[in-house]
Amino acid sequence: MVRLRSLLLAIVTSAELLVSLPASAAEWKPFDAASFAAAKKEGKSILVDIFAAWCPTCRAQNPILVQLTREPKFKDLVVFKVDFDTQKDDVRALKAQSQSTLIAYKGETETDRSVGDTNPASIAALVESAL
Repeated sequence: MVRLRSLLLAIVTSAELLVSLPASAAEWKPFDAASFAAAKKEGKSILVDIFAAWCPTCRAQNPILVQLTREPKFKDLVVFKVDFDTQKDDVRALKAQSQSTLIAYKGETETDRSVGDTNPASIAALVESAL
């Protein structure tokens, strides 16, 4: 029951986020390995956000990420959301140990990674490393 509630909360939160972003914002997508591999192969700027609906640090990171990715310089950024609780295989494949993990890529290259960071300046630096 707790997992179902967490999944529903994540879906609602993601849907609200997707609807609220302006056209010049980064593209937000639920994570799937095939789309992630394709974006890397195409050389895209990528941010992977590994979150859990119950995580207070993740909830603190989210408005920072939303605000940052609304900036025009991030219009070509692709943000993949990974649910820590329901996508365990993907979390392992990304070599993440915890929720609230942010990973930046430029194409195939990982450019930066953080865990538990809620500082807007350092999160901005991480996201900018993908450009």
